[in-house]
Amino acid sequence: MDYFIQQLINGLTLGSIYGLIAIGYTMVYGIIGMINFAHGDIFMLGGFAALIAFLILTSFFAGVPVALALLVMLIVAMIMTSLWNWVIERVAYRPLRGSFRLAPLITAIGMSIVLSNFIQISQGPRNKPIPPLVSDVLHFGNVTIALKQVIIVVVTIVLLAGFWYIVNRTPLGRAQRATEQDRKMAALLGVDVDRTISVTFVMGAALAAVAGTMYLMYYGVASFHDGFIPGVKAFTAAVLGGIGSLPGAVIGGLLIGLIEALWSAYFSISYKDVATFGILAFVLIFKPTGILGRPEVEKV
Repeated sequence: MDYFIQQLINGLTLGSIYGLIAIGYTMVYGIIGMINFAHGDIFMLGGFAALIAFLILTSFFAGVPVALALLVMLIVAMIMTSLWNWVIERVAYRPLRGSFRLAPLITAIGMSIVLSNFIQISQGPRNKPIPPLVSDVLHFGNVTIALKQVIIVVVTIVLLAGFWYIVNRTPLGRAQRATEQDRKMAALLGVDVDRTISVTFVMGAALAAVAGTMYLMYYGVASFHDGFIPGVKAFTAAVLGGIGSLPGAVIGGLLIGLIEALWSAYFSISYKDVATFGILAFVLIFKPTGILGRPEVEKV
């Protein structure tokens, strides 16, 4: 039983990271109906931005408190990835907004390749490790909970609550919901659609940066190919939870994390991805909109 609880904790931690990335996917899809396949690489950029911030900070200020170091890493990563995603939206996606549906998708895949190769060339192909930032462990009998796991779960809960409040209780959230329902009518009613979409990309990038920083803190290593597998898993989480739903994205992420952890614990780790995507297919067969998704209404 203790082993099962330990794997649940590990799965919830991993799933929280997937959920943070998945929120970015689901926000962009909810606003403009586009799958931003470069979002996984924005997550990877966030991890590298946090890594560089940590190296610079520790080289100038020896013995800096861990809490301050993490805060600086988060702020730098969020600013850098937000700027990157804002530029990507302006340069690569906005000119194609009125084009045929495959054009933005192909562009997103191209941007993913560009970002991955940019980091590979500028930072090198090798893994970049950092010393453990948070090493404290809490013991509950035979079950151990690392403090960094608690931090990841708490950060996910706080950010989900904050973004839910923004989307449902603020003027920006009303503009986003109006843009989601009908862009032309929202523009006629005074909503700055271009600005709303840009802000949505910035918000999604900020969440991906937080996930990248948490991923770096949890595993202690960054690599240029970190964006692909977590990005695909997060997209799967968004679809599983119901793409377009913020709580659904987090629930999907937690489910993916739990499936991976439990499958790896009790079955062959080589087939954990098969189990993940198999359960996704099973859910979509019986509920194509995902767990919390809503049927799409075509406007005529």
